[in-house]
Amino acid sequence: MNTGIVLIVDDEQDICLMLSNIINKKTYKPAAFVHSISEAGRWLKHQHPSLIFLDNNLPDGKGVDFIASVKILFPDIRIVMITAYDTPTDRRMAIENGADEFIGKPFSRQMIYSVVDKFLHL
Repeated sequence: MNTGIVLIVDDEQDICLMLSNIINKKTYKPAAFVHSISEAGRWLKHQHPSLIFLDNNLPDGKGVDFIASVKILFPDIRIVMITAYDTPTDRRMAIENGADEFIGKPFSRQMIYSVVDKFLHL
């Protein structure tokens, strides 16, 4: 199911606002954001996004550990790991756990546009 809805899971308000502004300009649909894994879990009970931008270091756990549970329930959701800890080990763990893409912070507007185009088929 490709709804075009995008969920941002990041504990930094400024990252959420920046990403949602970039995405909104590209998709013309509002992007939602939450600040923790538990909030994301509650959000997913009622909404089914096509794409999730997921930070790895969240107040209640590692985003990389959340990927598998999302993919089990919603295999069609694309997950993009976004993190300031851009190491080969972090990239490998994210991909092995089911992330569809990995973007290190800081990221550019063009990087986000590329991912949105790739996964939302705009």
